[in-house]
Amino acid sequence: MGRVSQAKAQENRRRIVETASRLFREQGTHVSVADLMKAAGLTHGGFYKQFASKEALIDEATSHAFAELAQHHTAAFEQHTGQPDAAQQALIDAYLSIKHRDNPSDGCPVAALAGDMAREPGNHEAHRVYTQGVSDFADALATPDQDGITRLCIMLGALVLARATKDSPLSEEILATAHAALTATATP
Repeated sequence: MGRVSQAKAQENRRRIVETASRLFREQGTHVSVADLMKAAGLTHGGFYKQFASKEALIDEATSHAFAELAQHHTAAFEQHTGQPDAAQQALIDAYLSIKHRDNPSDGCPVAALAGDMAREPGNHEAHRVYTQGVSDFADALATPDQDGITRLCIMLGALVLARATKDSPLSEEILATAHAALTATATP
């Protein structure tokens, strides 16, 4: 079997990182390398050509997930240029939606990775990226009426509880209650 070109190797690495980012948000960082590579459509042996360790992949996949989150926030504010309240409303609407609840693999890494990061040593890059991502998200949610950490805690708690109670009417009630609490304090 011949060597993989540099361009193909870069494409494979990108595919592994994107797949890991989705799988870690959906299933947690305990996903095995074999399962991850299978989901990426690559061989298990190819992993170690791309990454020194699973921890290195967790670091990169966490960074990728937070870059996606930042792009989502930027897009919301660009779509509502000059209308910060409308941008905030769009973020809240999307975050506290049934679609977001039901699709953790494409959703917020703050909610999806919280449990894993709580067990991650503080000196790992993924933990640093996660902490900075939480701070950045809170900053994006801040309004003149309410600090971003409070808003993030409400949104995050509601999403986690809604996911945990997904097959009951309580799930949608949690999302609606959090949404009402956040939008009731929003500036008109």
